[in-house]
Amino acid sequence: MICFAWITSRRLAAALLFLALPGIVLALPRASSVPGGIALIRLGAVSGSASPSPPRAWFGEQRVLVTSEDGQWVALLGLALDLPPGSHQLRVNVGGEEKILPFVVSAKNYPEQRITLKDSSKVNLSPADEARAVSEIAIIQELKRHWRDADDIGINFLLPAEGRLASRFGLRRIFNGEPRSPHSGLDVAVPRGTPIKASAQGRVLAVDDYFFNGNTVFVDHGNGLISMYCHLDRIDVQAGDAVARGQRIGLSGMTGRASGPHLHWSVVLNGVMVDPELFIAASRRLR
Repeated sequence: MICFAWITSRRLAAALLFLALPGIVLALPRASSVPGGIALIRLGAVSGSASPSPPRAWFGEQRVLVTSEDGQWVALLGLALDLPPGSHQLRVNVGGEEKILPFVVSAKNYPEQRITLKDSSKVNLSPADEARAVSEIAIIQELKRHWRDADDIGINFLLPAEGRLASRFGLRRIFNGEPRSPHSGLDVAVPRGTPIKASAQGRVLAVDDYFFNGNTVFVDHGNGLISMYCHLDRIDVQAGDAVARGQRIGLSGMTGRASGPHLHWSVVLNGVMVDPELFIAASRRLR
């Protein structure tokens, strides 16, 4: 039990104002300034006015999510897997004043994973399949860049399914002896038909059946934060639906390119895939 007897009326009013700030969250993702990680960049103190406006931030041309923690504005910057290590810059507008904030990205070597698929057509594509895959990749890239202004961002994610954490983010994958793109999500090993839940509140951005990802749901959590759920056996939502944290959005399966039933879960931040494990509790990362 928390005792509030020691809090003065002024302190209590300030605490209530802080909790009412737009975009406030109770837990930020774990910082990891490496390719595929998240840089948490402090932007200055939150104003004491009744409705302070958060700073606006960009990395290149892409807007960056800004929220508040402990009375400070914080930019949550997703770092692409192919981002070169070294010095980079975040552009920020605070109260109409432009600032350039430097930050450093450290190198990270991800492990290698070899996968054997019985269906070799998912590795060596026919011209028709290749044309379909290229078209779908362009569509997914556009979805990843989606931005919707929102004040009620849910960043305290839950794991979408209860199961063993299998293939981790960033693995350098080799399918049937041939190198392919690094793993851009987190695989949860679950039987076919396992309920899949929305990681946080949001709005369904898109649903579709893709060549590689199979039946897929995109949930837009606002301000450039998007989650993606792949290889579903069944989809229970449609584009435009509002979803609550923990709401079932479908059932797990192995549609698309998959060697067995599982959930592939990705998280997108300012247009790039980042490590989903940075968003979930340490106790779950150990499983």
